[in-house]
Amino acid sequence: MKRRDLSNKGNIILFPDLEKRLKEKGLEKLQQKKYHEAIHLFSEAKNLDPKNTEIHIGLVLAYFESGNLREAKMLAKEMLNEGIGDYFQIVELYISILVQLNEYEEIAAVIEALLEEKEIPPEKFEQFSRMLHLSKKMFKGKNEKRDEEENLHSLQENKNNLFSSNDPKEQILKVAKISKQNIRPFVEEIKTYFISEEGHPFLKTMLLNILKEQEYEKEVRVYKFGRSEYFIPVKLADIREQNKMFEITYMLKDTLENEDPVLFKNIKTLIERHFFLMYPFDFGPSNPSVWAAAYHFIGSEYFGSAHSVGEFAEKYNASPEDIKKAMKIIREVEEISYPII
Repeated sequence: MKRRDLSNKGNIILFPDLEKRLKEKGLEKLQQKKYHEAIHLFSEAKNLDPKNTEIHIGLVLAYFESGNLREAKMLAKEMLNEGIGDYFQIVELYISILVQLNEYEEIAAVIEALLEEKEIPPEKFEQFSRMLHLSKKMFKGKNEKRDEEENLHSLQENKNNLFSSNDPKEQILKVAKISKQNIRPFVEEIKTYFISEEGHPFLKTMLLNILKEQEYEKEVRVYKFGRSEYFIPVKLADIREQNKMFEITYMLKDTLENEDPVLFKNIKTLIERHFFLMYPFDFGPSNPSVWAAAYHFIGSEYFGSAHSVGEFAEKYNASPEDIKKAMKIIREVEEISYPII
C-alpha cells in the first residue's frame, strides 16, 4: 500500500487520498447543516492540500452558513490574493459575503476594480453596474444614518448640545451641519429654542427654513420680538418670496431707483435683512405703503437727510401714525444684528 508522509509532521503515517475523504465528509456535514463539524473537516483537508479549490470553497461556505462571516471573508480574500480557483467565481463569492456584512464601500471598490481591469464578463456587466450603483447609494445612506445616530447620541448626553455655546459662529455651524441630515431627532430641542427669549431670530429663521425644506408638518410655537405664534413649517412661504417684502420693495423702486439708486440699494438690503429676521411673522401695520414710507424715512435719516414724517406720509399716501408704528418695529429689528460669521 502506498503511503504518504507530510514533511515536518514527524513519523505520522497518513492514509492515501485522506484530503479527498475529508473533503467529501465535510460536504456531507455541510448538507446536514452541521457547520461546525464541516469547518473542522474542511480545515483538516486544507492543511493537507492548501491549494485545493473545492476544499477552500467548502470551508468558505461552512464559515458563511455558521454565521462566521469574518472568517469567510478572510478566506475568500486569501483565495483571490493567492489565485486559488476561478477568479471571477471567487469574486462573486467574496461580494456575496460583503453584502451580508453590509460592507458597501468595499463592494463598490471591488466592482470598480473589476470594471477598470475589464474582468467582468459581458453577460454580467449590467448586473454588476446595478450592484455598484446600489452599493454606493447604500454606503452613502449608511454614513448619513451613522452621522444621525452620532448626533442623536450626542444630544442625549448633552440636552442643549446645539445651543449650549454662546458663540454665534459655532451655533450657525452646528445648524448648518444638521441641515444636511434628518432634522427630526433634534425637533424637541429646536422647539425649546423657538420659544426661548434668548434665542437669536436669525437662528430661529434658519431652523424654521430647515423644517420647511424637510416638510415638517407638525405645529411649532415661535417667539420673536415680543410676539409668539404657532406655525406649520411645511405650509410657510419661502423666505425669499414674502409678498409683503416684494410689495414694499417695488414701491420704493418706483420712487427711488432713478432718483437715488444708492439709497434704494441700501434700503433694499435693509428690508431683506429685516424680513429674514422677522420671518415668518407679519408685523402690523398691514399696508405696504406704510412700510415703504417708514423705510424711506429711516434710510434717508441714515444718509443724513432731514425730512418730516408728514412728507413721507403724503408721498406714500399713508397715515403718519401708522408710519411711526412701523418705524418703531424697524428700529427694534435693526438693533438685532446678524451673527458674525
